[in-house]
Amino acid sequence: RAENAKLLHVVDFDGFKEHSMKNHALIKEMCESVIIPIEYTGGIRSLDDAARAFDLGVSRIVLSTLPVKDPKEFEKILQRYSPSKVAVAIDVLDGYVLIRASKEKTPISPIEHAKNLHEMGVLRFIITDVGRNGMLGGPNLALMKSIAEVVKCRITVSGGVRNKDELMDIQECIPMGIDSVIIGRALYENRFPCQKLWRLAESGIFN
Repeated sequence: RAENAKLLHVVDFDGFKEHSMKNHALIKEMCESVIIPIEYTGGIRSLDDAARAFDLGVSRIVLSTLPVKDPKEFEKILQRYSPSKVAVAIDVLDGYVLIRASKEKTPISPIEHAKNLHEMGVLRFIITDVGRNGMLGGPNLALMKSIAEVVKCRITVSGGVRNKDELMDIQECIPMGIDSVIIGRALYENRFPCQKLWRLAESGIFN
Protein backbone atom coordinates (compact mmCIF):
# COMPACT_ATOMS: atom_id res chain seq x y z
CA ARG A 1 0.00 0.00 0.00
CA ALA A 2 2.84 2.39 0.80
CA GLU A 3 4.22 1.80 -2.72
CA ASN A 4 0.95 3.27 -4.10
CA ALA A 5 -0.44 -0.02 -5.38
CA LYS A 6 -4.12 0.12 -6.30
CA LEU A 7 -4.64 -3.60 -5.77
CA LEU A 8 -2.67 -6.51 -4.32
CA HIS A 9 -2.41 -9.73 -6.32
CA VAL A 10 -1.87 -12.61 -3.90
CA VAL A 11 -0.96 -16.13 -5.03
CA ASP A 12 -1.48 -19.00 -2.59
CA PHE A 13 0.94 -21.70 -3.75
CA ASP A 14 -0.08 -24.09 -0.97
CA GLY A 15 -3.60 -23.81 -2.32
CA PHE A 16 -2.38 -24.57 -5.83
CA LYS A 17 -0.23 -27.54 -4.86
CA GLU A 18 -2.14 -29.16 -2.01
CA HIS A 19 -5.61 -27.64 -2.16
CA SER A 20 -4.70 -26.45 1.33
CA MET A 21 -6.32 -23.73 3.43
CA LYS A 22 -3.28 -23.28 5.67
CA ASN A 23 -2.80 -19.67 4.49
CA HIS A 24 -6.42 -18.57 4.87
CA ALA A 25 -5.91 -16.96 8.29
CA LEU A 26 -3.00 -14.97 6.88
CA ILE A 27 -5.00 -13.90 3.82
CA LYS A 28 -7.85 -12.76 6.08
CA GLU A 29 -5.42 -10.74 8.18
CA MET A 30 -4.00 -9.13 5.03
CA CYS A 31 -7.50 -8.15 3.87
CA GLU A 32 -8.18 -6.55 7.25
CA SER A 33 -4.84 -4.72 7.27
CA VAL A 34 -5.01 -2.69 4.04
CA ILE A 35 -7.56 -0.35 2.53
CA ILE A 36 -6.98 -1.47 -1.05
CA PRO A 37 -8.58 -4.52 -2.69
CA ILE A 38 -6.88 -7.90 -2.62
CA GLU A 39 -7.13 -10.21 -5.59
CA TYR A 40 -6.63 -13.87 -4.69
CA THR A 41 -5.71 -17.00 -6.60
CA GLY A 42 -4.66 -20.48 -5.61
CA GLY A 43 -6.55 -23.74 -5.28
CA ILE A 44 -10.09 -22.58 -6.02
CA ARG A 45 -11.65 -25.70 -7.48
CA SER A 46 -15.34 -25.35 -6.67
CA LEU A 47 -18.14 -22.99 -5.76
CA ASP A 48 -17.51 -23.80 -2.09
CA ASP A 49 -13.83 -22.86 -2.45
CA ALA A 50 -14.86 -19.57 -4.02
CA ALA A 51 -17.26 -18.86 -1.16
CA ARG A 52 -14.50 -19.49 1.38
CA ALA A 53 -12.17 -17.13 -0.46
CA PHE A 54 -14.72 -14.32 -0.46
CA ASP A 55 -15.43 -14.96 3.21
CA LEU A 56 -11.78 -14.06 3.86
CA GLY A 57 -12.48 -10.58 2.53
CA VAL A 58 -10.84 -10.74 -0.88
CA SER A 59 -12.26 -8.44 -3.52
CA ARG A 60 -11.76 -10.66 -6.55
CA ILE A 61 -10.74 -14.24 -7.24
CA VAL A 62 -8.70 -15.42 -10.20
CA LEU A 63 -9.16 -18.87 -11.72
CA SER A 64 -7.02 -20.65 -14.29
CA THR A 65 -7.38 -24.43 -14.17
CA LEU A 66 -11.09 -24.70 -13.33
CA PRO A 67 -12.34 -23.02 -16.54
CA VAL A 68 -10.43 -25.69 -18.50
CA LYS A 69 -11.10 -28.76 -16.36
CA ASP A 70 -14.64 -28.05 -15.16
CA PRO A 71 -16.25 -25.22 -17.15
CA LYS A 72 -19.69 -25.95 -15.67
CA GLU A 73 -18.44 -25.41 -12.11
CA PHE A 74 -16.61 -22.31 -13.25
CA GLU A 75 -19.80 -20.96 -14.80
CA LYS A 76 -21.61 -21.47 -11.48
CA ILE A 77 -18.99 -19.30 -9.75
CA LEU A 78 -19.18 -16.66 -12.47
CA GLN A 79 -22.97 -16.50 -12.23
CA ARG A 80 -22.99 -16.45 -8.41
CA TYR A 81 -20.40 -13.69 -7.95
CA SER A 82 -20.51 -11.79 -11.29
CA PRO A 83 -17.72 -11.04 -13.80
CA SER A 84 -16.58 -8.05 -11.73
CA LYS A 85 -15.55 -10.43 -8.92
CA VAL A 86 -14.16 -13.30 -11.00
CA ALA A 87 -11.24 -13.04 -13.42
CA VAL A 88 -9.45 -15.70 -15.43
CA ALA A 89 -5.69 -16.12 -15.61
CA ILE A 90 -4.33 -17.41 -18.89
CA ASP A 91 -0.77 -18.66 -18.58
CA VAL A 92 0.93 -19.04 -21.95
CA LEU A 93 4.09 -20.82 -23.06
CA ASP A 94 5.10 -21.40 -26.69
CA GLY A 95 1.65 -20.48 -27.93
CA TYR A 96 -0.38 -22.80 -25.69
CA VAL A 97 -2.30 -22.47 -22.42
CA LEU A 98 -0.77 -23.89 -19.25
CA ILE A 99 -2.82 -24.96 -16.23
CA ARG A 100 -2.20 -26.40 -12.74
CA ALA A 101 0.07 -23.54 -11.63
CA SER A 102 1.76 -23.56 -15.07
CA LYS A 103 2.82 -27.19 -14.65
CA GLU A 104 0.59 -28.80 -17.29
CA LYS A 105 0.58 -27.88 -20.96
CA THR A 106 -2.67 -28.07 -22.90
CA PRO A 107 -3.31 -28.05 -26.67
CA ILE A 108 -5.48 -24.94 -26.22
CA SER A 109 -4.81 -21.67 -28.05
CA PRO A 110 -4.85 -18.70 -25.65
CA ILE A 111 -6.79 -16.59 -28.16
CA GLU A 112 -9.51 -19.23 -28.62
CA HIS A 113 -9.59 -19.84 -24.87
CA ALA A 114 -10.08 -16.15 -24.16
CA LYS A 115 -12.73 -15.88 -26.86
CA ASN A 116 -14.74 -18.81 -25.47
CA LEU A 117 -14.55 -17.51 -21.91
CA HIS A 118 -15.53 -14.00 -22.96
CA GLU A 119 -18.61 -15.46 -24.66
CA MET A 120 -19.37 -17.13 -21.32
CA GLY A 121 -19.28 -13.72 -19.64
CA VAL A 122 -15.68 -13.18 -18.45
CA LEU A 123 -14.71 -9.51 -18.54
CA ARG A 124 -11.11 -9.59 -17.27
CA PHE A 125 -8.13 -11.74 -18.14
CA ILE A 126 -4.72 -11.83 -16.50
CA ILE A 127 -2.31 -12.88 -19.22
CA THR A 128 1.10 -14.26 -18.27
CA ASP A 129 3.87 -15.13 -20.67
CA VAL A 130 5.34 -17.84 -18.46
CA GLY A 131 8.66 -17.74 -20.30
CA ARG A 132 9.13 -14.13 -19.20
CA ASN A 133 7.62 -14.30 -15.72
CA GLY A 134 10.19 -13.30 -13.12
CA MET A 135 12.90 -12.91 -15.75
CA LEU A 136 12.75 -9.11 -16.12
CA GLY A 137 12.96 -9.43 -19.88
CA GLY A 138 10.09 -7.11 -20.75
CA PRO A 139 6.39 -7.88 -21.22
CA ASN A 140 5.07 -9.74 -24.25
CA LEU A 141 2.82 -6.98 -25.53
CA ALA A 142 2.34 -8.72 -28.86
CA LEU A 143 0.60 -11.58 -27.03
CA MET A 144 -1.52 -9.18 -24.98
CA LYS A 145 -2.57 -7.22 -28.07
CA SER A 146 -3.44 -10.35 -30.04
CA ILE A 147 -5.88 -11.38 -27.30
CA ALA A 148 -7.21 -7.86 -26.72
CA GLU A 149 -8.07 -7.49 -30.40
CA VAL A 150 -10.27 -10.58 -30.25
CA VAL A 151 -12.02 -10.38 -26.88
CA LYS A 152 -12.49 -6.60 -26.51
CA CYS A 153 -12.43 -6.70 -22.72
CA ARG A 154 -10.05 -5.88 -19.85
CA ILE A 155 -6.57 -7.37 -19.76
CA THR A 156 -3.96 -7.29 -17.02
CA VAL A 157 -0.36 -7.80 -18.12
CA SER A 158 1.71 -10.21 -16.06
CA GLY A 159 5.31 -11.24 -16.56
CA GLY A 160 8.52 -9.45 -17.46
CA VAL A 161 7.83 -5.81 -16.54
CA ARG A 162 11.09 -4.28 -15.36
CA ASN A 163 10.97 -0.46 -15.53
CA LYS A 164 8.85 2.66 -15.88
CA ASP A 165 9.34 2.85 -19.65
CA GLU A 166 7.56 -0.47 -20.04
CA LEU A 167 4.76 0.82 -17.85
CA MET A 168 4.43 3.74 -20.26
CA ASP A 169 4.29 1.29 -23.20
CA ILE A 170 1.47 -0.57 -21.47
CA GLN A 171 -0.33 2.69 -20.71
CA GLU A 172 -0.49 3.41 -24.44
CA CYS A 173 -2.48 0.17 -24.81
CA ILE A 174 -5.31 1.30 -22.54
CA PRO A 175 -7.62 2.08 -25.50
CA MET A 176 -7.33 -1.60 -26.47
CA GLY A 177 -8.45 -2.70 -22.98
CA ILE A 178 -4.96 -3.50 -21.66
CA ASP A 179 -5.41 -1.40 -18.55
CA SER A 180 -3.28 -2.81 -15.72
CA VAL A 181 -0.13 -4.69 -14.84
CA ILE A 182 1.06 -7.05 -12.10
CA ILE A 183 4.56 -6.22 -10.88
CA GLY A 184 6.52 -8.53 -8.61
CA ARG A 185 10.28 -8.87 -8.78
CA ALA A 186 10.89 -5.42 -10.30
CA LEU A 187 9.07 -3.80 -7.38
CA TYR A 188 11.05 -5.76 -4.80
CA GLU A 189 14.29 -4.78 -6.53
CA ASN A 190 13.39 -1.05 -6.46
CA ARG A 191 13.58 -0.62 -10.22
CA PHE A 192 11.17 2.32 -10.33
CA PRO A 193 12.57 5.79 -9.51
CA CYS A 194 9.18 6.94 -8.26
CA GLN A 195 9.22 4.41 -5.41
CA LYS A 196 11.19 6.76 -3.17
CA LEU A 197 8.62 9.51 -3.75
CA TRP A 198 5.77 7.14 -2.93
CA ARG A 199 7.42 6.14 0.32
CA LEU A 200 8.08 9.76 1.31
CA ALA A 201 4.54 10.87 0.47
CA GLU A 202 2.92 8.02 2.41
CA SER A 203 5.50 7.42 5.13
CA GLY A 204 2.95 7.97 7.87
CA ILE A 205 0.28 5.68 6.51
CA PHE A 206 0.68 3.01 9.18
CA ASN A 207 1.08 5.43 12.09
